[in-house]
Amino acid sequence: MGARVVLIGKPECHLCENARLIIASVCDELQVTWEEISIYDDPALADAYFESIPVVLIDGKHHDQFRVDPARLRAALTHSQ
Repeated sequence: MGARVVLIGKPECHLCENARLIIASVCDELQVTWEEISIYDDPALADAYFESIPVVLIDGKHHDQFRVDPARLRAALTHSQ
């Protein structure tokens, strides 16, 4: 099974870096798997999300974009287990 949380972003993006830190912290706390995918590695992701990154998916469904709220992420992961 793949990671529960997916961060779609790109290198050298300050919003992506902030999202990465929050996701890593919350997922570590809850022992939830996560991964990061760059829009530069997948043309379909670049087409879909170039103007929206960072984008966060939980279990394949859109959760957030631009900014990640740790409490909202924690609640979503806790309630969907």
